[in-house]
This record gives sequence, C-alpha cells and structure tokens, in this order.
Amino acid sequence: MNFPVSIPLVDLGAQQEEIADEVEIGLKEVFAQTSFVGGPPVAEFEEAYAEFLGVRYCVGVGNGTDALELALRACGVRAGGEVIVPANTFIATAEAVSRIGATPVPVDVDPVHLLIDPARVAEAVGPRTQAIVPVHLFGQTAPVERLESLAAACGAAIVEDAAQSQGATRHGRFAGTLGHAAGTSFYPGKNLGAAGDAGAVTTNDPDVAARVRLLGAHGSRVRYQHEAIGMNSRLDTLQAVVLNAKLRRLHGWNERRREAADRYASLLAGLPGVVLPATAEGNVDVWHLYVIRVEDRDRVLAELQAAGIGAGIHYPVPLHLSRAYRELNLGRGAFPVAEQAAGTMISLPIYPHITEAQQERVVGALQRSLYPAALHGGAR
Repeated sequence: MNFPVSIPLVDLGAQQEEIADEVEIGLKEVFAQTSFVGGPPVAEFEEAYAEFLGVRYCVGVGNGTDALELALRACGVRAGGEVIVPANTFIATAEAVSRIGATPVPVDVDPVHLLIDPARVAEAVGPRTQAIVPVHLFGQTAPVERLESLAAACGAAIVEDAAQSQGATRHGRFAGTLGHAAGTSFYPGKNLGAAGDAGAVTTNDPDVAARVRLLGAHGSRVRYQHEAIGMNSRLDTLQAVVLNAKLRRLHGWNERRREAADRYASLLAGLPGVVLPATAEGNVDVWHLYVIRVEDRDRVLAELQAAGIGAGIHYPVPLHLSRAYRELNLGRGAFPVAEQAAGTMISLPIYPHITEAQQERVVGALQRSLYPAALHGGAR
C-alpha cells in the first residue's frame, strides 16, 4: 500500500528551485552552441571539481558504476584478479569489478561506522588481489591510511568508492583523493547530484587519468584510431551544466547537512533502543544519509512511511547474500556485522533544505513507533 509522503527522504525540488535560473541560462547556451557532447561545461566542471577536492585530475564519465570500472581498469585490475570490497555497500561496487572479469571478495565492516574493516582486509589479501575498494558510505570517509601497507605489500591499488562522500574529509584530506584513484557518482540524490546519471574519476596520477579518458572514449585518442577496447562513457554536457551550478553551493549544502545531523543527534539523544551514527576520529562527514539502527526495523519503517515520513533502507541485503553473487558461495553468517546491520538500519530524511520542524516530526513519528504505549506526545 502506498502512503502520501509529507517529508521526503531527499528533497530534490528544493535544490532545483535554488539553481533553476542559473541552469536555464546554461542549458540555453548549450543548445545555442549545439555543444551536446564534450561541450565547454564539461571541461569547466572537471577543472572545478578537481580544484574543489585538491586533486590533479577529474575525468567526467557517464555514471558512477562506469567510474569505478574505469578507475579499476586504469589502475591495473584485469580479468582473473580479485578485488576486496566491503560486504555493506551498494551492488555497483561489486558490479564494477565483475564487469572487468575480476572477482569481488567481500569482507566485513566495523561495528560502529559500518565501513570496511582493515583487519578483515588483512585476512582477505592474497596472491590474486589487484585492488582494495574502501567505500565512503553514508557521507563518511573510510580509514584509507590503514589499508595502504596492505595494498603495498601485495602490489594492489586502492580505488575509492566516493559516490556518497562529495566534500567529506579525513585528517584534512578529501574523500576521492586518498587512494590511487576514486570513482564517484553524481546520481541525482547524491550530495552533488546531476539531473540524471553522471560520474567522474579523480586521481593524482596522470597516467591513470589518461587511461580513464582513453577507455571512456572507445579506446581512442584520435578519431577512428583505437588503441584499446573501451566503452562509451562520457559526462553529458547538459549534466555538467547542472553539476557546475550545484558545485558552487556544495560547501554550504554540506554544512547544512551537518547542522541537520547535529539536530537529529540532539533530538534522538538517550532514546532507548536507538543506535545513532557516530563520526570517526579525524573525519568531517557530509551526511549523505542519516542511518540509525533499531530492532524490529521493518515494522518501524512501515509505520514511519504510513505517517508520511520518507524513510528508507541502505542496504537491506549484503553483497554476499544477493542472488547476483550466489556463486561466491558465502552464506549467512559469513559477515555477521554487515548482516546484523542490514536487518536494523533505517535512513531518516536528511537534505540541505530540511527544516527543524520537519526533523521534529520525523523524531516524533519514530518515538510513537518505538514506544506506542508510553508516549502521549510528539517529539521532545
């Protein structure tokens, strides 16, 4: 049954309203110039996003999954290799590996932040390991520095999945600049989202950047001369117009997300049965998602949605338990932290334009679901 949503999980309309005039001007210029593929806004965005992160190169591509695949391929991942990934992530992290012909090797996550656990990575590294993919989940930054010696010992690359962390930092450095390369997604709901699919690879390595650009253009630098088997994956000019407008606002929007996260922490403090998200030492998170954990999650989620709260789950099925990866032969119990989290996580609405009143309504609905017999009012 579908219920009316009065507080969405993400409010893209509010973002669009803020940038509408600027985008309209930019789109008119693209159509006037008919610069539909590789037009000036693409180069403008690539340069601006690289400057935003403090990285040497940004190569725009068609989507986040392509970004990861191209980054992995450019860093030397080949068919027959293995790539270590966290079990708690969106399937695209593993799909990018599989599309190359390599094998994703899931590992468990730490119980507090639900990010890749370096101790579990150390157990999984082997002679076929070609890359390690730390996923900067929920707007956090994974502890990449704790993976560096493991990667160096086996000659593996570190390729960040930075799809949920545009603007997040760890020890003063931006997610997307910490490994050999990073793939990011600009899917509309991301902190930096396009008006459709889009992505990018960031790196400080000129050879990796050149390889990504080559592979994303059918393996060609010169028209009709093809050096490698590549793909067609380029950042669309119209999407670059939208991204340029949003990038100019990203710092401010991320700060408003942090304020909203602090407000949730205050409203939810001390509630029995609710595990709140925590920021790791050295991190400045950007709160792509605000993920709490509760028992009887499915009932609580259904009641929130029935109350018009656009809550969600990220992600209900760990990689190793998905039908797509049954050939890995990793059954229930293989990664207990990821499995337990998958059954208890709820993502509460969070976005730059969420109001204090909306957050109070979310928490009030959550309280009524958790303590129906004891509660006689709304949010505190």
